[in-house]
Amino acid sequence: MKVLQVINSLATGGAEKIILESVPKFVEKGIDVELLLLNGNQHPFLVELEEKHCCKIMYLGGGSVYNPFHIFKIMRYLKKYDLVHVHLFPALYWVAIAKVLSLSKTKLIFTEHSTSNRRRKNLLYKLIDRWVYRKYSKVVVISTEVKLLLKRHLRVRNTKFKKIPNGVDFNKLNSATPANRMDFVANGEKIIIQVARFSKQKDQETLLRAIPFISVPVQLLLVGDGPEILRMKELTATLDISKRVHFLGIRSDVPQLLKMADLAVMSSHHEGLSLSGIEAMASGTPLVASKVFGLSTLVHGAGVLFEHADPVDLASHINLLLSDSKYYKETAISCAQRAKMYSLDKMIQSHIQLYTSICQNQN
Repeated sequence: MKVLQVINSLATGGAEKIILESVPKFVEKGIDVELLLLNGNQHPFLVELEEKHCCKIMYLGGGSVYNPFHIFKIMRYLKKYDLVHVHLFPALYWVAIAKVLSLSKTKLIFTEHSTSNRRRKNLLYKLIDRWVYRKYSKVVVISTEVKLLLKRHLRVRNTKFKKIPNGVDFNKLNSATPANRMDFVANGEKIIIQVARFSKQKDQETLLRAIPFISVPVQLLLVGDGPEILRMKELTATLDISKRVHFLGIRSDVPQLLKMADLAVMSSHHEGLSLSGIEAMASGTPLVASKVFGLSTLVHGAGVLFEHADPVDLASHINLLLSDSKYYKETAISCAQRAKMYSLDKMIQSHIQLYTSICQNQN
């Protein structure tokens, strides 16, 4: 079975992290996987995957992923594979159109990674989406919320969807040694961490606005990069909390940082299924998350949920966790137990079963 994975790029993000972690696992399981990037700029995830030398990686260029001429470049690849697995928009559109224009019979799969996007609020895009998604044999959804909202958007039957939750590499997390706390704190402060791209969706603003209301001395580590980072740095200065906030950029030692931290926060407006949240919980770090789609189901009954976009409520939950050692320990244990449901190996096996069933039906 020869499979092509297609994604916009390997910049930082949950879908990109899944590609980085899963492709070597597919190869270990005997699946012939190759990777096609619309943009081949040398982001850290791409460099890390290239260093593994596990698969062929191809690029369509270094320009905008929204360039429609990518369609014609993709056309020449489709007939070389038994299956093409696509991630993210606009790769979603370009591959579907390329299939139609090339008259290829290669089966397509798309993974929906989020519960929301701007296209769903636009009538024209709704109609286009319904046409595009019909070109895919199956749509993998990473959570029940993703499925329900996408089904409502597309108005298609349940048989179109296959739920396969994201998974994390427990071996990698378990073998990680905690980072040195002295690199970030000198006086015994607690460490809060958030690992997320700086975008409006991730809402670092609420977390920053919560810092002045936290009564326990803390240092906040923000891991990631993105278009909102400059605005968040300006907000940090405005709130006069610059000495308590560290912008770490893109890091390759996230497991070590998570194991060192006392608390992880996900303050997103919405998620599909937060890979960063799962990794935090799997590291034994209590997770405090906003009560929104994609986080509520993951965290409820294990970690702590706060009211969406409410910095005071977020701070009150953090204060309680960091001041009550029994509650903190119970939450950490519950989070670690919940994370065990999301194994990378289980995710890989579910995908292989899906690939096999689609290819067999093709024949």
